Amino acid sequence: MKINTRIAVLLGVLTLLVTPTAALAIGPEYEVEHVAPAPGAGASLAAKTKAYGVYCKGFPKKHVKGQKMTPFSRCVTSMAKAVGGKKTAKSACTGFSKKHVKGKTGTEFSRCVVAAGEAKREGAL
Repeated sequence: MKINTRIAVLLGVLTLLVTPTAALAIGPEYEVEHVAPAPGAGASLAAKTKAYGVYCKGFPKKHVKGQKMTPFSRCVTSMAKAVGGKKTAKSACTGFSKKHVKGKTGTEFSRCVVAAGEAKREGAL
């Protein structure tokens, strides 16, 4: 037998020996990450901020004189009410201003309604 034929036969035998082993190999097992349900309207502000803060990032976090909460925290609470099924997006955002501010897109109310709609559509994380 020529050397080329011997090498070809040897490679063929090795391939037949290795193939069943590779077919039976089991890959690594991954843990499935369980997503916690979104917090409801009665949850603490810290819990709601983690869940709904993404949708309210356009609202200022500065306190406004005469108001109990910041616009950001009111938006987060509105998201919780809208996603929790207690209110519609429109009724959850009723406390926001409907006046246009120069340099901002939409009103506070319309931005809140849009964010609540997105949160509801995505199932709130």
